[in-house]
Amino acid sequence: MLSRTLANQTRHLNRFPLALLSILHCNPYSAAVHPISQSSIQPPHQEFQSRFPSQSQRTLVRYSSVMAGKEANEAKGSKAGSNPSKGKKKEVKKETGLGLTYKKDENFGEWYSEVVVNGEMIQYYDISGCYILRPWAMSIWEKMHDFFDAEIKKMKIQNCYFPLFVSPGVLEKEKDHIEGFAPEVAWVTKSGESDLEVPIAIRPTSETVMYPYYSKWIRGHRDLPLRLNQWCNVVRWEFSNPTPFIRSREFLWQEGHTAFATKEEADKEVLEILELYRRIYEEFLAVPVIKGKKSELEKFAGGLYTTTVEAFIPNTGRGVQGATSHCLGQNFAKMFEINFENEKGEKCMVWQNSWAYTTRTIGVMIMVHGDDKGLVLPPKVASVQVVVVPVPFKDADTKGIFDACTSVVETLKESGISAEADTRDNYSPGWKYSHWEMKGVPLRIEIGPRDLANKQVRIVRRDNSAKTDIPIDDLVVKVRETLDAIQQNLFDAAKQKKEACMTVAKTWEEFMDALNQKKLILAPWCDEEDVEKSVKERTRGEMGAVKTLCSPFDQPEMPEGLFFRHLTLLYIKLLLSRHNIKPYGFHVSSSPFLYPCRYFVLCLR
Repeated sequence: MLSRTLANQTRHLNRFPLALLSILHCNPYSAAVHPISQSSIQPPHQEFQSRFPSQSQRTLVRYSSVMAGKEANEAKGSKAGSNPSKGKKKEVKKETGLGLTYKKDENFGEWYSEVVVNGEMIQYYDISGCYILRPWAMSIWEKMHDFFDAEIKKMKIQNCYFPLFVSPGVLEKEKDHIEGFAPEVAWVTKSGESDLEVPIAIRPTSETVMYPYYSKWIRGHRDLPLRLNQWCNVVRWEFSNPTPFIRSREFLWQEGHTAFATKEEADKEVLEILELYRRIYEEFLAVPVIKGKKSELEKFAGGLYTTTVEAFIPNTGRGVQGATSHCLGQNFAKMFEINFENEKGEKCMVWQNSWAYTTRTIGVMIMVHGDDKGLVLPPKVASVQVVVVPVPFKDADTKGIFDACTSVVETLKESGISAEADTRDNYSPGWKYSHWEMKGVPLRIEIGPRDLANKQVRIVRRDNSAKTDIPIDDLVVKVRETLDAIQQNLFDAAKQKKEACMTVAKTWEEFMDALNQKKLILAPWCDEEDVEKSVKERTRGEMGAVKTLCSPFDQPEMPEGLFFRHLTLLYIKLLLSRHNIKPYGFHVSSSPFLYPCRYFVLCLR
């Protein structure tokens, strides 16, 4: 079944023309959509340090019985000192323990900034666009790493590591490729007090770093395929409005670079890797994605074609590129002289691929699942899947309750479920509930005197707050079932929201109306660069310009006999109006410049 699917998708890659997934080029929570200042989206370090300088001074406001007196007054003072003009504040009730200042639906940018810090995912650094990834975030990255690394090793792909530094000559050798990265390249120009005779670049990507050595290692057909992957960091410096995980100056990623004797082998791998990326998003992060192929205008510079998985943020109507798998063709092989002698003794160029996903995956997950209580983590990537909280009462068997919590944790761990007991005696149960909700732990277990007497525990789901009492004898089975249900429910809810935002546009007016409503728009397309540029220009405004994204592999049925001509979208629209032609497309059978329509999807980015 997999081989048949790969074969069908490979045939699709060579089909012309393409439908495009078009999307606005900007941050997932751009100030153009959410009326907040650019500085409020990404505050300067000094401003942010005043807002989030330490654990005890966060905008995360604490109220609990153990924080009475001076500390509670400081927390209230901190809240009162924030700017009320940047969004309606959430009332934090005393019994809840913790709370966010901003709501997701009212001020997405500020909400996200709070959640990633208060949920202990990142800490802001003193260099703009750089962030400290805390253990809570790194554990998610490690789980994705473990899955992906094991899968590519099954494909006989090996790990390696190439240096961070790049010489200018190598970097500029492939001008078409590096043109898109040139403004983002960071350069080392000094050593101590001395200027370097030749500046050294810090890699924005590694094609030009690795391929000179591929030409040394590949000589004959027995040296192929060469399939390498590296886990590393890259630096891309020149941009505005950095966003934690989504858009940063330094980020972690994996990048695979492979070489084959034939295009068929390269095509097959492109889709196999793309399927692994889909699995990361949908099976681990519970985020639905759209698989497809990018337009010629938007493909990877210097490559033959680019495939992608795209996520959608319903709260903002914005799309986020999740991961890409590129077929580079033979362009880099020609540039770096990566040749081999085939079985017939003929000199041939290799066919190459490159593919990568980054820590952006974590940001997408937060944006899709997070709520006004904080993070919501899918069980498959949560470092702590279950937190056990004792709920002692006055004159109750406190020691018995704490012992029961320890026993439950040990039982769950023995069954392969990641669990932790919060037995701190300086925080109330209510504060602990809110603390672990903020961190997104999928399942909470509460044990009080009545639970102890009835030989049961109470489980509380993070995704929907549902509470259930379960017998202690059924603990492992019920907890495992509940974790599976949470994982599936998060994906189903996200998919339902995405599909509810999708609409079909048959005319330009319908397209613009849907775009203004921040919809995910399905519409026909002709894959003409002039049309693509025209759409960008015509939609340029407060929200930015529409940017084409990809042609979805999963295509709805197109009505027969409908075509688009090689004209600007403006001209097509005028002809549609003038001749009262069916608005799905433009059809003149005598024209030699007609191509079948395919659907594409549009939304904001």
